Amino acid sequence: MGEGDDEPRFAPLVFHELPEDEMRERATAFLDLMDARRTTRHFSAREVPRELIELAIQTASTAPSGAHLQPWTFVAISDPVLKASIRGAAEAEEMRFYEGRVPEAWAEVLEPLGTDHVKEHITDAPWIVVLFRHSQRERPNGEMAPTYYAQESCGIAAGLFVASVHNMGLVTLTHTPSPMSFLRNILGRPDHEHAMLLMPVGYPADDAKVPDLQRKGLEDVSEFHE
Repeated sequence: MGEGDDEPRFAPLVFHELPEDEMRERATAFLDLMDARRTTRHFSAREVPRELIELAIQTASTAPSGAHLQPWTFVAISDPVLKASIRGAAEAEEMRFYEGRVPEAWAEVLEPLGTDHVKEHITDAPWIVVLFRHSQRERPNGEMAPTYYAQESCGIAAGLFVASVHNMGLVTLTHTPSPMSFLRNILGRPDHEHAMLLMPVGYPADDAKVPDLQRKGLEDVSEFHE
């Protein structure tokens, strides 16, 4: 039987309608929770149970994806030797980036954030999680075929991962060393998987700092037509 010959299977939608007041209350509470979220580069070495990382990955995997292919792999690392290897490679790439590859327009928006090639968060945090995007998938006949909307799908999954981490009382950082192909090599991932984000996860350091920034208001990020 070839791919696509099976009849589509459907199940009843599980949906519990809520009173409008409760909807508003839930939405406001979640906004307040997420509005307190900040990205930090200062992590404590305090241990975090593996179960919490697993729960965040499972939450991320509830994201909608093109054709429900779920084109992602989350690789979670707590091994100190492996983290040190990743940090060394990341800092080497970042040094080349900051010294010669960074475009002027990118540098001007990075300057207020105080970022540089030193990536202590990779070894300080008890866990780092690397999100890999799948550009291909294996068909039932063993052949490789494209995935669809993988970039968008993984972006949504990453957002849910970040929200889950903050919701459970931890912090994370979306780090994108450039280029990122070294992560596939170090972690032994197949050629059709492409590193998209490196996210340290843990408790903030006691002296953690964050840039003094303000988020855009609703009027700056939306437009309504009624």
